[in-house]
Amino acid sequence: MAKLVILNQGMIGRTFDLIAGRTTVGRVEDNTFQIADPSISSRHAEIFLRGAEIVIKDSNSTNGSFIDGEKITEAVLKPGQVLRFGQVEIKIDDGKPLAATIPAPPSAAVSSKQAKENTMVPRENTMVIPRGVSLEQLERGAGVPQGFDTSATFSKKTNKTNKYFLIIGIIVAAVIMGFIVFLLKKVNAK
Repeated sequence: MAKLVILNQGMIGRTFDLIAGRTTVGRVEDNTFQIADPSISSRHAEIFLRGAEIVIKDSNSTNGSFIDGEKITEAVLKPGQVLRFGQVEIKIDDGKPLAATIPAPPSAAVSSKQAKENTMVPRENTMVIPRGVSLEQLERGAGVPQGFDTSATFSKKTNKTNKYFLIIGIIVAAVIMGFIVFLLKKVNAK
């Protein structure tokens, strides 16, 4: 049975066994293969398992479907190729360890040409989504954005409307209480 493996950080190793026929992929729960990522459309694509072929058909998604960086509307996914829905990269499980399929970040010993080849280039019509802060930023204490003044004091906002409603409410309650007392005196007088 064909199996797809997600390669993105936070979802590494999450797999999905393809079923014969049609598999829907998208962000919402009613898809066969749900990927809860903001770059994925509600109904992003369809995957058809036809014999040994895996056919990917984009469902007119916002951020597109790509195979090895090439935008597709419908194409066959082959072992070794990287499928990308929005910002989520997926490969066919070919039995190789996941660490071997994920490119390592360029080190100082890597030439500038190799570093350029390993760097992801934003594609047209693809929305880049910030992924939060890194562990290093948290350790450095970079939690407060530059220019964010934490020393500013806040004053309490006065709301005159609430005072008016309170006064009117007290007057209405007093009138109702007076009416009830009047009715009780009238009933007791009979």
